[in-house]
Amino acid sequence: MNTSQLYTVRRSFLRCAPSVLLCLCWVLSVPLACMFGPVDYSASQVLAALAETVGIPGEQGALSDDSLLLVVGEIRFSRTVLALFAGGGLALAGVAMQGALRNPLADPFLMGVSSGAALGAGVVLTLGSAGQLNTAQGAMLGALGALGLALLLGRADNAVPTGRERLVLAGVAVSTMFGAGVSLLKALDEESVSGIVFWILGSFQGRGWRDLPLVLIPSLLGIALLLPCWRALDLMGLGEEDAAHLGVRVARTRLLALGGAGLLTAGCVSVSGIIGFVGLVAPHILRRLTGQWHGPLMFTAWLAGGLFLLWADVAARCILPGGMELPVGVITSLIGGPFFAFLLSSGRGERR
Repeated sequence: MNTSQLYTVRRSFLRCAPSVLLCLCWVLSVPLACMFGPVDYSASQVLAALAETVGIPGEQGALSDDSLLLVVGEIRFSRTVLALFAGGGLALAGVAMQGALRNPLADPFLMGVSSGAALGAGVVLTLGSAGQLNTAQGAMLGALGALGLALLLGRADNAVPTGRERLVLAGVAVSTMFGAGVSLLKALDEESVSGIVFWILGSFQGRGWRDLPLVLIPSLLGIALLLPCWRALDLMGLGEEDAAHLGVRVARTRLLALGGAGLLTAGCVSVSGIIGFVGLVAPHILRRLTGQWHGPLMFTAWLAGGLFLLWADVAARCILPGGMELPVGVITSLIGGPFFAFLLSSGRGERR
């Protein structure tokens, strides 16, 4: 094998290694995350409960405690899956936002989706039993409404999408309007304030398998919009004029990328609340390993974002004594805030 072939093999290995390692971490993290909580379980207990939950036959009498199957198989397992998919969706949305807007500090909440979800959840919490929707469904409707309004406002009068500045301003306007609606709900109904604030801080407490479609369906739709865009996003990194000369439909690509990112974000925040910095931290770390190419970056960021949010959720339910939980958004902010400051101070936050 000559030097050129060795270089090719080495380059292929380095390109695939992060994806393989992250996939392995996903597989290992599922049983490990189910072990920890207010009550810790051994690895053998967790594996037996997970096998029973997914229908894998095991030894007779392996599960002698019904509460173990309930806690591990129903509560923690479902929560683990939700955290993995929600974190992955937020990280993937962050990659798409940063590529479409050519701004490495763009995050998934730039289009006002978080404020829309907060307003939708707040309306449901205020109406209580009088409403026909649960909190997650209300948040989903609010997030999709905010996304649609932002994309509508970000279009020119002749219905042709315009530049990224207009879309960013549209997102700011929508976020401000929906945020004012949340503040109004807090002022009108003091009893619902604590529920709204807790939801905004972000948590997977009380979520289960019934909430999984709210994450999966918008996420699959968002991924379907992003798949045709990754090569065009690579070319847009050279500059919009250069990309247009190479045949990229810049406005269409940006609209698809932002729409896909918005759908991913809407699905995630509907079940978790507003969890910041996942879409900022994961993409920047993975760029150091995979480079700027959006194909491998999107996949590895999706895997890394899921792991980041999963272990933040594990920390949130284990730090406080007595079964109390911290909002997972507090944990991600404690990590993401200093990371954001590091990006700014090191000059990596400048627009490309």
